[in-house]
Amino acid sequence: MSQIARADQANHDETTLADIGHRVERLGIEIADVNGVVSELAALGVQQAQNVSTVTRTSHQVLATNTKLAQSMAEAVHSAEQAEQILHDSTAQIQTTITKNNKCMQELSASSLHFKESLGAVDGNVQEVQVASRAIAQIARETQLLSLNVSVEAARAGDAGRGFAVIAASVKTLADQIQGFADQNAQNLEELVTVLTGLQERSQQSAQTATKAIDEAKAAQEASTQLTHLSQSVSKLVSDIEGLKAPVDENIHASKSINDELSSLDQSVQHFEKQLGQLTSRADSILDISEDLMVFIAQSGVETGDTKIIRICERVARKIEELMDQAVAHGTLNSRAAFDRQYKQIPNTNPAQYFTEYVDWTDQHWQPIFEKVLSMDPRIVFCAAVDVQGYLPTHNKAYSKAPGSDAEWNAANCRNRRIFDDRTGLAAAQNTKPFLVQTYRRDMGNGQFVLMKDASVPIQISGRHWGGLRIGYKVEQ
Repeated sequence: MSQIARADQANHDETTLADIGHRVERLGIEIADVNGVVSELAALGVQQAQNVSTVTRTSHQVLATNTKLAQSMAEAVHSAEQAEQILHDSTAQIQTTITKNNKCMQELSASSLHFKESLGAVDGNVQEVQVASRAIAQIARETQLLSLNVSVEAARAGDAGRGFAVIAASVKTLADQIQGFADQNAQNLEELVTVLTGLQERSQQSAQTATKAIDEAKAAQEASTQLTHLSQSVSKLVSDIEGLKAPVDENIHASKSINDELSSLDQSVQHFEKQLGQLTSRADSILDISEDLMVFIAQSGVETGDTKIIRICERVARKIEELMDQAVAHGTLNSRAAFDRQYKQIPNTNPAQYFTEYVDWTDQHWQPIFEKVLSMDPRIVFCAAVDVQGYLPTHNKAYSKAPGSDAEWNAANCRNRRIFDDRTGLAAAQNTKPFLVQTYRRDMGNGQFVLMKDASVPIQISGRHWGGLRIGYKVEQ
């Protein structure tokens, strides 16, 4: 084969390798995109499974509640019917008793009033007797005076007046007896008046008490009427509850049907979730194979679109290692502090940020280097380093803003001092191969995603694996 032919063949082979590298690179991008979609579907499937399970549990609770409601309604109807019967019987008995008591009270009141009127009439007669008694007493006194005068005149007349004297003495004796009877009668009449006065007062009190009892009986009658209305209301309540029973029964029947359908849907979703889990696992495996293939192509010497970024990442990783080793050697950074894994959460940060013993040192020495990396290729979006747990102490200035109250804004702008333990972050942090290139979908919010690549190179401090340097860059379309 001539030299020209060999040169042409070499050019052809180089072109073929470059084309293969380009195709592998595009394949990796497409696989990463598909893997991202599968991951979203898996997350959505998990969320849907949780939602269906929640709805199913809620539906079961609704059915149980409706069943208890139906039981409670049946018990309420039974209790209300018993209450209605008791109220009806009690009301009838109360009404009968009140009616009888009311009649008795009215008769008692009438009798008291009649007795009071009779006492009034008796009192009038007594007063008339008192007047007559006083008149008799007056006649007796006048008779005594007349007898005295006759006796005086009979004494003056001598023997001729002895007969008049005898008559006068008899008249006086009669007058004295009449006076005695009149005085005794007057005394008896006074006592009778006193008794009558007491009877009148008690009669007045009895009449007032009877009138009050009649008023209270009327109030009791009104209360009895209210009990009747209450009994009628309870009866209506029973009818209303019985009217609700049919809709509740229909609701229970519908809830059972919904529960059956939801249980079937829950099983289907769980099966779908399981299938998505398997699909995610396979997609991750394919993505791992794709990334290994890209690394193999890059290590074979074939130039790809990732080669430049990988070389930058390697140089910066070596620079970081050099700075860290020098600082440990000179004592400006304690070796123990450089591997501090006691992440102390910073108060009032959302998403949570953490502090370690070396953060101040890395902010001072790493951030200037990371800022220069941004200008090395227009595709580069960020440059940062993470320890083996995915902890990112220092970031570019654009992603190291002071956190505020908006968690969503903080998530995009306060990415330093955070732990990124997602698949891409942990793979970059724990990788021990010369380099790793990953393709992933970056969440931009509001359901928007962009394809990104992540080139990472391990960082060794004093011979120990500390973590990895990450460079995130845009995917060329």
